[in-house]
Amino acid sequence: MTLTRRTLAGLVLAASAALSSAAFAQQAPSLKIMAPAAPGGGWDQTARSVGQALTDAGLASSAQVTNVPGAGGTIGIAQFVNGAKGDPTQLMASGYVMVGAIITNKAPVTLDRVTPIARLTGEWQAIAVPTNSPVKSMKELAEMIKADPSKVTWAGGSAGGPDHILAALITKNVGADPTKTNYIAFSGGGESLGALLGGKVTAGINSLGEFMSQIKAGKLRLLAVSSPERLPGVEAPTLKENGIDLELSNWRMIVAPPGISAEERASLTKMFKNLVESNAWKKVLETRGWENIFLAGPALDEFVKNEQARTAAVLKDVGLTK
Repeated sequence: MTLTRRTLAGLVLAASAALSSAAFAQQAPSLKIMAPAAPGGGWDQTARSVGQALTDAGLASSAQVTNVPGAGGTIGIAQFVNGAKGDPTQLMASGYVMVGAIITNKAPVTLDRVTPIARLTGEWQAIAVPTNSPVKSMKELAEMIKADPSKVTWAGGSAGGPDHILAALITKNVGADPTKTNYIAFSGGGESLGALLGGKVTAGINSLGEFMSQIKAGKLRLLAVSSPERLPGVEAPTLKENGIDLELSNWRMIVAPPGISAEERASLTKMFKNLVESNAWKKVLETRGWENIFLAGPALDEFVKNEQARTAAVLKDVGLTK
């Protein structure tokens, strides 16, 4: 039988898919996890923490993490959907940041194209300034915003993400025009933190866990947190205590590519259920200060769908999209 080039390509793809399924069927598969952002940020931390914990718990034989930064994860998700289709050994970190970035950037590849596996963590947002900043409290920052929001510069994650949304909502809540929010987006938490520590912006917004080391080192002053009540062990008032009626959580999840089988999705779901019950993951949560908000299956599908609709409405309301 003569094999054409197309036939050979088909056989190679079939063999590759079979090898992926066989590898996944192992007791502890070898995984690849994409962090769709630059090193140092929340997705990078999530991907690496998940990979390490899965390995430590014996749920994976290895976990290789790669970074694909840019546009709030929209570059990463496009590459993931197109390059990992049908391969259950490839995973990607995702979450609330990506929901907003997809809407803001009008990205052609959305979360409808991936397979949600597990919502793992949630973090409350924090507003901070350098310790040498003349801004001593959230009330002082609110007065500055009220006077002229364009003169208050914010450093945070990608455009349309929770940092950006919170900055616009704060601006709106204090009575200023949210469309004049002067927000500078960075592709990773490390870059955002560098701008804040360097005094290049008025204030920064990020997940509390990403600020904690610099707060403890005395380099940042924590003005407020976006939780409904004060957080244990955190010396900072809530936004609500400052008369700003807001609360916002930055949740993160792990997704698989499109095209995996129902059995493969069930196996991945079981893997992550075992992960969140492991001592290795509990140690990660304690070390990082992350909240365990595990959710999987149809309930997670519904949650992601609702978050997309809710975020689209918020972004339109504060003038970030039309």
